[in-house]
Amino acid sequence: MRESSPLAVTLSEEIEAVRADAEHVDAALAASGDAHAFERLYRSHVARVHSLARRMINPHHADEVTQDVFVRAWQKLSTFRGESAFGTWLHRLAINVILGRRGTLGVERERYDESEGVMDEVTARPSSPELSMDFETAIGRLPPGAKRVFVLHDVEGFKHEEIAVSLGISAGTSKAQLHRARMMLRRHLTR
Repeated sequence: MRESSPLAVTLSEEIEAVRADAEHVDAALAASGDAHAFERLYRSHVARVHSLARRMINPHHADEVTQDVFVRAWQKLSTFRGESAFGTWLHRLAINVILGRRGTLGVERERYDESEGVMDEVTARPSSPELSMDFETAIGRLPPGAKRVFVLHDVEGFKHEEIAVSLGISAGTSKAQLHRARMMLRRHLTR
């Protein structure tokens, strides 16, 4: 494995700093009504927001929810203070919109009951080199509570305390839901 030279690392850090500065400038311009600046922000972040929406809510609603996130971002741009990266601010806003929409979409808070056997209904694919497990589908079949915690923790990298605040549950419940999600996925993958 080739090591990066100090010059390459420095150049990479400088490029990232320029990107962050450009996003802060675009956010300020967009907050003052510049639609072109907002479009640049949208193009930079739409894929990540859509991916988050697809994982946390039914994929059929992901497009609509993604648009809702950006409408809310346009409305709330004046609250972006630049203390963190724009992407971090937008991601938090996206999670809040998605969690708010789950009730609108008829997704109720549910606890996983081991007797339900949700993953038992999912048939494992035969193992062969040409067939791979559709992990997105398996995640989509998790019970809602376990799915939300799994996506926020293992996919998006949030800590249990942050998840607890976002979902209105205790950190212990977040840990339990994550454990259940992992066990269900493991059972499915080892069939």
